[in-house]
Amino acid sequence: MKAATLGPEQRAQALAAMAERELDILVVGAGVVGAGTALDAATRGLATGLVEARDWASGTSSRSSKLIHGGLRYLEMLDFALVREALKERGLLLERLAPHLVKPVPFLYPLQHKGWERLYAGSGVALYDAMSMARGHGRGLPGHRHLSRKHALRVAPCLKRDALVGALQYYDAQMDDARYVATLVRTAAMYGAQVANRARVTGFLREGERVVGARVRDVEGGGEYEVRAKQVVNATGVWTDDTQAMVGERGQFHVRASKGIHLVVPKDRINSTTGLILRTEKSVLFVIPWGRHWIVGTTDTDWDLDKAHPAASSADIDYLLEHVNSVLGVPLSRDDVQGVYAGLRPLLAGESDATSKLSREHTVAHPVPGLVVVAGGKYTTYRVMAKDAVDEAVHALDQRVAECVTEDVPLAGAEGYRALWNTRARIAARTGLHVVRVEHLLNRYGALAEELLDLIAVDPGLGAPLGGADDYLRAEVVYAASHEGARHLDDVLTRRTRISIETFDRGTRSAREAAELMAPVLGWDKDQVEREVEHYEKRVEAERESQLQPDDLTADAARLGAPDIVPL
Repeated sequence: MKAATLGPEQRAQALAAMAERELDILVVGAGVVGAGTALDAATRGLATGLVEARDWASGTSSRSSKLIHGGLRYLEMLDFALVREALKERGLLLERLAPHLVKPVPFLYPLQHKGWERLYAGSGVALYDAMSMARGHGRGLPGHRHLSRKHALRVAPCLKRDALVGALQYYDAQMDDARYVATLVRTAAMYGAQVANRARVTGFLREGERVVGARVRDVEGGGEYEVRAKQVVNATGVWTDDTQAMVGERGQFHVRASKGIHLVVPKDRINSTTGLILRTEKSVLFVIPWGRHWIVGTTDTDWDLDKAHPAASSADIDYLLEHVNSVLGVPLSRDDVQGVYAGLRPLLAGESDATSKLSREHTVAHPVPGLVVVAGGKYTTYRVMAKDAVDEAVHALDQRVAECVTEDVPLAGAEGYRALWNTRARIAARTGLHVVRVEHLLNRYGALAEELLDLIAVDPGLGAPLGGADDYLRAEVVYAASHEGARHLDDVLTRRTRISIETFDRGTRSAREAAELMAPVLGWDKDQVEREVEHYEKRVEAERESQLQPDDLTADAARLGAPDIVPL
C-alpha cells in the first residue's frame, strides 16, 4: 500500500472533505494518542477525521524521554497490570509495528549497597524480563545481567569508582517521539483518515445535549468549517480540561500537568557504552543514548502556566546537573549542554481528595452523548488507549463495526525495512550516498527512505548535508514539507528533525537554508522566508533567556516573549 502524502494540497483537500459529509469519528488532538485513535478508527472502516491546532506532536508527544518501556519502577509499586500491558506493547513495536523507528537501548543501574540491594533490584529486573518473555514479546531484547564493579566501570568508565559497588544491566527501547507521531498520522491517512494540522477546534456543534461535531478554524488560511461527526473523541492531553470546557459540562476527572525537562549533551562528554538509570529522592534519572548525544532527564514538578510552551528554568537545569554529576567522574557543566526541552505529562486527578489518584494509567469517559474523552496514560501504551477510546465511541454508533486490528497494522515504512537494511550497502553504491547516510534514512523513514532517494535522484544537491546540521540531509527538509505536513520552519527544525536540541546554536545556523528549501514546496515568497527565520531566531532567544531565570514564573514570562508564527 502506498504511503499517504501530506503536503499543502492534501491538507486543503482534507479540510474540505471533513466538512462535506458527516464523519463516523472526529478526533481532536494529534499527539500520539489522537494519532493512534485516528489509525484505529480508520482501520476499522470508519469515516475518520483528525484535526490538530498546531503541529503533529507539538505538545507532550515530542517532548518525552523518548523511551518505549515497560515501566520498571511500576513493579516497585506492584502495578503488575500496567507493566504487563506496557511490555506487550514494547514487544509489538520492536518486532512488528515499527521496527524502523523503535530500537533496543541498554541501561546500567549502579548498585550502592552490598548484598540486599543486588538481591532486591535483581529480583525486580528478573521479573521484568520474565514478564516480557511470558507474553511472547521479549525476543527482540537481550536479557539482564549482573556486573561486578570492575565490569561495570569497563562498560561505563564515566562513573566514579565510589558511586557503585556493582551494577545491573538491562534493556528497554527508544524512538524519536515526534517522528513516530508523524508516521502514525501518515499511516492513518494511508487507511483513509482525513487529517489536518493547524486546524483548531473553536467549539462543539450541539443538538440538544448531544455533541454532533465541531467548529474548526483553519489557522493558516483563516477559513471556518463545520465538521459533523457521529462521535467526537477529545484526545488533547494536558488541554483536556480546556477542550472539555467548550462543552460546558463538568468533567468526570481532571488532568493535571506535570513538567519534565531534559538536557541534551554531546556523546563525548559522558564516556559510556550504555545508558544509565539512577535513583533520586523523588523518582529516577535517565542518561539515554541519543545518536551522537545523550539525553539527561527528567524532572517532575507541578505546572499551571502556559501549556503550549512549558519553560525550563535555571533551577530545573541545576537539579539535573547536580544529580547526574553525583555519579560522574568528570562532571557536566552548563557549557556542555547543547539543548534543553520541557514537556508536560498529563496525569489524571479526581475531583476530591477521596478519589484523587495521580496516575500513569488512562481513563476513557463519555461525559455527554456524542463526546468521548481519553486522557492519562503513557507513550508506550498509546495503542491500548486508542483502542479503548474507539471501543467507547463504537458503542454509540448504530452500525456493526469491526474489532481493533492495530496489533497487526505495521506503521508506514515498516514493511520491507529489514530487507532494505540488509541491502543498505548496495543502496549506497547505487545512490552514491555513504552507507552511514543510508542507515540514517532507513532508521528514520524505513522503507519510505526510497521516496527521499527519489528526490535526491532528481536533484543531487538534496543529497548534501544541511548547513550547520551535518547529521541531516537537505532532502529531509524538502520531504518534511512535501510529505509529512510540516507547515513552518519550527516544525522542521524542532520535530521533523531534532536540530533545535542537537546543536549548540539550537538550529539558528541551519534556519535560513532550511526555510529556502521549504519555500518552493509551500509557496513562500522572500518576505515569508524572512518571517520564518526571524520567528525561529526569536524563539531560540526566548528559550535561552527562560533557561537563565530562577523559577517557573520568570521562565514562563521569558519564553512567552516569542509569539507563535501564526496567531493562535
